[in-house]
Amino acid sequence: MSTPAAMAISAPTQKKTAAPLIVAAVVAAIGFALPSLGVPMTTLSLLAQASIVGVLATAVGFLVRQSGFVSFGHAAFYGGSAYLIALLAAHSKLSAEIILIAAPIIVLVAGFALAFIMLRTSGVAYSMLSLAAAQACFELMMKWRSIANGEDGLAIKLPREVFGLPLSIFQRPDSMFMVSWAVLVVIVVCLWFLSRSHFGTLTLAIKNNEERVRFLGYETLLPRAIIIALSAFIAAIGGVLFALYNGFVTPMALHWSLSGEALVIAIIGGTRAAWGPALGAFIFIFLRDIAGNNTTHWQGIVGITLIVVTVLLPNGISGALVTLWNRARGVSNV
Repeated sequence: MSTPAAMAISAPTQKKTAAPLIVAAVVAAIGFALPSLGVPMTTLSLLAQASIVGVLATAVGFLVRQSGFVSFGHAAFYGGSAYLIALLAAHSKLSAEIILIAAPIIVLVAGFALAFIMLRTSGVAYSMLSLAAAQACFELMMKWRSIANGEDGLAIKLPREVFGLPLSIFQRPDSMFMVSWAVLVVIVVCLWFLSRSHFGTLTLAIKNNEERVRFLGYETLLPRAIIIALSAFIAAIGGVLFALYNGFVTPMALHWSLSGEALVIAIIGGTRAAWGPALGAFIFIFLRDIAGNNTTHWQGIVGITLIVVTVLLPNGISGALVTLWNRARGVSNV
């Protein structure tokens, strides 16, 4: 039988567990409602793009938050997944469903294997190695014209139905926004729970003081490799969404500039909260669109925004919002 004391302890825990699920359900419902509220198709297109890019930025933010590594090569996982789908769809007899599931799993395994090589370095060396690996993939797809069609890219040939749904659902802005929005919300919730699990706490401890964690008897190499692999897997899911929505992939999906863009988005949104990079993606995409429609120097506006956020909001916009929320509740932000 449960004692009154045990019940009193478990009640707050259940509330803490239920709260993020309730918030996620509300956020998901708001996103699903937007297409039916008369939101213009151009805005829904931007929302769909932001959701897909948000998955990539969330992968980068997760890596920074849980391991402290800064990657300039996540486009390799993102674009690599899209290329795998295009190549498997063109040169294999596998069903579209198996291809779409297999692509991120292959990237997961590749990311896990690559992690053991990259973990021999740290800091700037890790960032440069990730950049080199991504650019190697970019150059491979650019030069291997007989397979990847070079800079002209590849059309992704999928059947008319995928997972029992018409392919057009994944290529219309309104319906694809709902699909990518749902995927993004699920990923953020899963990462929230992971960060509060024993594994999440262990990886944060390794990030802060690896030597002390080793002294306590924990293995540190494998958890760090798992974090890199999971981050690669999340980026690959973004690549699957990109492939479904665009039906086409070029080497630019592997370019370092996309990795840098994802990192900028994560910094603007903030990496301390699981949902920070996702928030940054929506801010970035809409800011870029507004600036691009009004000036040819939109990169300068984005750069100024990054500088302002970095100087005034070191924890990003999400960090500032969390601080304001805690102050409103009278909770310390320590």
